Amino acid sequence: MNLNTMIYEVDGRIARITLNRPKRGNGITMDMPRELAYCVEQADINPDVHVIALSGNGSGFCGGYDLVASAEQSLKEGFNSADTEDTVLSATVQSKNHAPSETWDPMTDYQMMSRNVKGFMSLFHADKPVVCKVHGFCVAGGTDMALCSDLLVIEDKAKIGYPPARVWGSPTTALWAHRVGVTRAKRLLFTGDCLSGDEALEWGLAVESAAKDTLDEVFENLVQRIAMMPINQLIMMKKLLNQNIENLGLSSTQLIGTLFDGVTRHTKEGYEFQQSAAKSGFMQAVKNRDEPYGDFGLQTSGVIRKKKE
Repeated sequence: MNLNTMIYEVDGRIARITLNRPKRGNGITMDMPRELAYCVEQADINPDVHVIALSGNGSGFCGGYDLVASAEQSLKEGFNSADTEDTVLSATVQSKNHAPSETWDPMTDYQMMSRNVKGFMSLFHADKPVVCKVHGFCVAGGTDMALCSDLLVIEDKAKIGYPPARVWGSPTTALWAHRVGVTRAKRLLFTGDCLSGDEALEWGLAVESAAKDTLDEVFENLVQRIAMMPINQLIMMKKLLNQNIENLGLSSTQLIGTLFDGVTRHTKEGYEFQQSAAKSGFMQAVKNRDEPYGDFGLQTSGVIRKKKE
């Protein structure tokens, strides 16, 4: 596969998958989940690979879906020559579903979004452990990849959360409750607030939190330690532990989460958000959404901690 959104490399016993759209905050296109699944498969079938290391280039891990084009209904301007025809076509379907004057087909929406969920869940279903490194920011759809990974190592001042819970989004992979517990998941999704890296560690979402200048070292130490284990043991341990999550009904919850994601874009508030984006631009619409909560975009981290202070 010709990779447009990420880089795949094998370094000894480690397969490295690096999101590579830094100028767009590693924003998710329709290509990205498919390429992710392909890279995970390459790591799984490689007998030399023991562990998968997931990270992102640029100022942050992932800023969520690259929705500028579909939200603003200016598709041609939202994609560059590196984007495939499939990207433009899928985004066109999504954009058309936002028009109040047209009939919305929830199953067309579900087909589109469930395809992405399958790509993200390739990390969860991978035979080999996946360790994700988050720096800068990991918000909205970017959290799908982080939470589908097995272990999370995060920069202490990074920002992680799901602000689209406020309008225009539902977490399709539905893993928040499994990762932080139902009560804390409600605390995040009832407000759209984000955690800092230190808070993510405190809440059990991350296993390590480190300052920016030591993050790579901490991440590499963990990845290398896992890589020492026999592949067969790693596969058995992952299958054993994931069974617990699957038995709690993850697949049915993801069905609801994916359907709800489409619904959120077709509520009164969803249409108002899309109209705001069409008028003022997507980033301004996000700013308008978040300002009442005291959260002013990707530069602000540790919302819950700052409110306490």
